[in-house]
Amino acid sequence: MPAKQQHPAQSDTGSPAGEPLYLVVGFLRRPHGVQGEIVMDLHTDFPERLRVGRKLFIGDKHQAATLDGVRPHDKSMLVKFRSINTPEDAGKFRNQWLYVKTSEVPALPEGQVYKHQLYGMTVMDDTDKTLGKLTEILVTGANDVDVVTDDAGHELLLPDIPAVILDIDPESRLMRVHLLEGL
Repeated sequence: MPAKQQHPAQSDTGSPAGEPLYLVVGFLRRPHGVQGEIVMDLHTDFPERLRVGRKLFIGDKHQAATLDGVRPHDKSMLVKFRSINTPEDAGKFRNQWLYVKTSEVPALPEGQVYKHQLYGMTVMDDTDKTLGKLTEILVTGANDVDVVTDDAGHELLLPDIPAVILDIDPESRLMRVHLLEGL
């Protein structure tokens, strides 16, 4: 079953384009050891940006926390926050999302976009027919699948592959696609 990529911090939009104020970078699982570390599942393509001294935000209330330690652990990371020195203190953050501020995310190279910038884009096929808006991204492992919802609520699933996704224009908030046979 594919995982759903939620529009991060859906309720906290901070721009006219509907961009969120916060972006998900991880999910805090459980305390590890006796020093206040906690296991974090990564939800970012840039784990190298999670460094000691980086300010992050925990949970729905976006509680500010500063990284005091970060290291790989199996397929996850172990993180430690300043002033959190026991497993009991770390356990208070169990099963919560970890965020960064959108305003602190560096720009990508020309022609690339962050996933959060895709949400709400108008999707058109290569004959200029409007298919709907991108409402969800399913993370399947092989490739992502974009969920496009039309005005009537019907969903169209599009594999995020070069043969289907022809062009993304962040300025005009438009994604142009080619429908494969059977879609």
